[in-house]
Amino acid sequence: MVTDLIQTRPLGSTGEHVSLLGVGGFHIGVPDESEAIRIVQQAIDAGATFMDNAWDYNDGDSERRMGKALAQDGYRQKAFLMTKDCAHDRRANNSEFKLEQSLKRLQTDYLDLWQIHEVVWDADPERILAPGGSAEYLVKAKEAGKVRFIGFTGHKHPDLMKKLLASGVPWDTVQMPINVFDAHFASFQKEVLPICIERGIAVIGMKSLASGQVMASGSGITAAEAMRYAMSQQVSTLVSGMKSLEDLEANLAIARAFTPMSADEQAALIARAEPFAVTGEYELFKSSRDFDGNEGRVVNQYPIKV
Repeated sequence: MVTDLIQTRPLGSTGEHVSLLGVGGFHIGVPDESEAIRIVQQAIDAGATFMDNAWDYNDGDSERRMGKALAQDGYRQKAFLMTKDCAHDRRANNSEFKLEQSLKRLQTDYLDLWQIHEVVWDADPERILAPGGSAEYLVKAKEAGKVRFIGFTGHKHPDLMKKLLASGVPWDTVQMPINVFDAHFASFQKEVLPICIERGIAVIGMKSLASGQVMASGSGITAAEAMRYAMSQQVSTLVSGMKSLEDLEANLAIARAFTPMSADEQAALIARAEPFAVTGEYELFKSSRDFDGNEGRVVNQYPIKV
């Protein structure tokens, strides 16, 4: 399905369609508030209506800013709004508490999608799935109409995701790294994406530039090539961080011009990436703890980031 603006795709088997380009919530906290609000609203005006966020982004400022943007001029009704459950003790009562906070900050009485954030610690799947765990409350929140769809996110290792996918919980979505380096190290695209496709679970792509390292590595792969590669996979949307209106316009241009890469084009790009990708040194969200948030660090008795 194509609009006059940018392409939309089915959100798995939910019956919903979402924009090919999604607005990353973390970066909404980077510019001043007025520019952040303009990024959200201008993205929606251009057809990039999928909004990503998380309870802990920028100590809640990302949710508050997005809430202000969506509260104006009917933007909430035009957006597909997602945020993430950052109850890293993975307890249902804490998930419920954080959902209520997120709804208040986002100035809405429901979410289109709520996802468990950062399944990156070895104990996470067991905690999430335990009686009284977060998965239990996500299902209840969906049944109560506080959220329309539920899912989880992660960037550490496919095995953690596969444990949750094997649980029987009726997940609607999974958010994971999709980038040209991924094929060569702890690959979500090889190990998790096919399971989701088979089961009709929507895949939300993220980290298409490997947090900027695709370009910084010296691979010679451009941002436009990397994003086009990620969009060529079987993802429902690709979330991209945009910290300025210039970033937004650049990403909108890529989304508007998008045509799928052929299999040969993809293979050639993956081959170009290989010398930089086999050890994971440029995917530090997989190979280190540098990208893991403080909520999870505290629960797992790991030094916090300052």
